[in-house]
Amino acid sequence: MSSTIWSVDDHLEDILAAIRPLDPIELQLPDAQGCVLVEDVTVPVALPPFDNSSMDGYAVRTADVAGASEEFPAVLTVIGDVAAGSGPLPIVGPGEAARIMTGAPLPPGAETVVPVEWTDGGTGGGAATTMRPAGDAPEGASGEVRVHRPAEAGAHVRSRGSDVQAGDLALEAGTVLGPPQIGLLAAIGRGTVRVRPRPRVVVLSTGSELVQPGEKLGEGQIYDSNSFALCAAARDAGALSYRVGAVTDDAETLRATIEDQLIRADLLVTTGGVSVGAYDVVKEALSSVGDEDVPGSGVDFRKLAMQPGKPQGFGSIGPEHTPLLALPGNPVSSYVSFELFVRPAIRALMGLKDVQRPKVRAVLKADKALTSPDGRRQFLRGRYDAELGTVSPVGGSGSHLIAALAHADCLIVVPEADTSVEPGADVEVVLIG
Repeated sequence: MSSTIWSVDDHLEDILAAIRPLDPIELQLPDAQGCVLVEDVTVPVALPPFDNSSMDGYAVRTADVAGASEEFPAVLTVIGDVAAGSGPLPIVGPGEAARIMTGAPLPPGAETVVPVEWTDGGTGGGAATTMRPAGDAPEGASGEVRVHRPAEAGAHVRSRGSDVQAGDLALEAGTVLGPPQIGLLAAIGRGTVRVRPRPRVVVLSTGSELVQPGEKLGEGQIYDSNSFALCAAARDAGALSYRVGAVTDDAETLRATIEDQLIRADLLVTTGGVSVGAYDVVKEALSSVGDEDVPGSGVDFRKLAMQPGKPQGFGSIGPEHTPLLALPGNPVSSYVSFELFVRPAIRALMGLKDVQRPKVRAVLKADKALTSPDGRRQFLRGRYDAELGTVSPVGGSGSHLIAALAHADCLIVVPEADTSVEPGADVEVVLIG
C-alpha cells in the first residue's frame, strides 16, 4: 500500500496512461455492433441507387395529368406493372401509365407517381372519395386508369442519391456502431468492417460472507450485489462482461482464480478486500503478483482523497500485462469507483477520445447544507432536473446505501476544499443516468 494520498485526477491519469486501445480486427456486421470504427467509410454507390416510388400508384408523365380533376379525370392506358426487383421496365409514353409498387424503380418516360388513392385503381370505378386504401387495385390491373388529381414532376419519387451520394463520407473513424450505423453499412454493401473489438471485462467479487442471489442467507451473510452491478455497468460502458462468482477470503484461491481468468480478460476488476483490515484478501493475493520479466507489472494499492472509495488498487498482471483495477467492497464505493475509473479505462480500450461521463453545472436544491470531510472530494448521489437546472441529493452519504444509488441519475461533486455546500450553490454534477 502506497503511503502517498492520491488525488482522484492523478489516479485516473495514471490509469489512462497505462491503457492502450485494443488492436483493430475485421468483423462481420452482426458482430461489429457496439464496436468502434478505426477507419472512415465512404459510400461506394448512391442511396437510393435509382429513382424509385415512395407510394403504391401509377407512374405517369406530368403533362398527361396536368388538368386532371374529379369531374374530368385523365384517362390513361395501363401498359404493365413495375414491382421492386422486377425485370425489364416498360417505357411510359404519352397517354400511358405503369402500375408501380413502393420501392420499385421509376420506369423510363415517367416523371411522377400518382398514388392509387388519387385514381380509380384501374377498376373503372370512382376516385379517392371512395376512400379506397392504398394498394387496393386488383393484382395485374391493366386496361385504363382514371387519375383524378394532377401531380408535379418528382412527386412521390425518391430521387437517386437523395440519401447519400457515391463518394460521400458514410461514417467516420471513432464512430460507435449502433443499429442505425450497422443498417447504413449494410445499405451501402459493406459485409465486414474494421473496428476495435469490445473489451472483455472480468469482474470478481471477494468475501466469504457473500451468497449468490436466489440462495438462502445464513447468519452473517449478505447477497453478492457488486459483481452484478459492475458487470451491468461494464456492458453499459460498451464492454463484454464476465461475472465470476464470489471468491472466498483466501489469497491462494483468489490468485488462482485471477490467473484462470486472464485468458479471457482485456481488463480485470475486483471488488472488496482492498482496505486495511486483517482479511483484505485482494491486497494479500496481488501485492506480489507482478511479473519480474515485465517492467512495471504488479498492483499498487493506494489511498485516494475521495469519499466514498478511499482505498483503490491499480496495476497489471500476467504475461500480457493485463490491467487490473481493485475497487472497494461497499456497494456505493464500488459503483462510484467504477464510474470514475473503470468506465474511462473501458472507453480507452475501445479507442474512444471522450472517456468520461458528461459533467454539467446545477443549482443545489436541498433542505440543508451538504457537509463533506476536509481534503476529500465527495461524490453524493443525486437527481438532476435538466429543465430547471437543479440537482437534489438522494439518500445519505453512507457507502452502503445502495437503495439510494438505484434512484440516482447523477453524482454531486463536493471539492476537496469545501466542507459545506449551502442550498442554492452552483455545483458540479456527473451524469450517470
